[in-house]
Amino acid sequence: MVKYGLDYTRCRWILPLLLGIGVIFGIIALAGRGWLESQTLPYVQQASLWESCRRPQQGGEWNCESLMGYAWGRAAAATYLVGFLLLVICFALAIIAFAIDTLRFNFIRGIGGLLFVAAVFSVMGLVIYPVKFSSEIEMTGINMFSWAYGFGWTTAIMEICLGFFFCCLPNYEDQILGNVKPTYFYSSP
Repeated sequence: MVKYGLDYTRCRWILPLLLGIGVIFGIIALAGRGWLESQTLPYVQQASLWESCRRPQQGGEWNCESLMGYAWGRAAAATYLVGFLLLVICFALAIIAFAIDTLRFNFIRGIGGLLFVAAVFSVMGLVIYPVKFSSEIEMTGINMFSWAYGFGWTTAIMEICLGFFFCCLPNYEDQILGNVKPTYFYSSP
């Protein structure tokens, strides 16, 4: 943003926009039923963050069991949900921070720190889930952690990367606000 001379007024909404995309990905991960799916026919297993469903035969009825009956299921859901709520709070704070004409750069660094905390909670939930799911629940056939689980990891990676951007942005305060005299590399003879 700084190196190539992009104007601050044109680019100030890029980081909140990326946070909003992270929130959308988090909603998809929380609501998606594709955390774990059977990879091959017949499809006999499907799980979300909240429940695990299995089908005894092709065309049969799905039998679902809540993962909230397991302590690890509650822990995985709670930690991922806390990380998501912190992401939503960061999104709201970023909208407020970038809407004010005089940008408070220390406030932005605080948002970056909160994003790192959100990433820690999200990663904890994303690690607890597959480790305990594969050891505690009997799985038949070939299974894979699927698209909704991938959206969860995408959200966590976005939290980490945006945390770095929010923490490093105050280092370039003068360049962003236009308080630095431009340097010219060409001098006339």
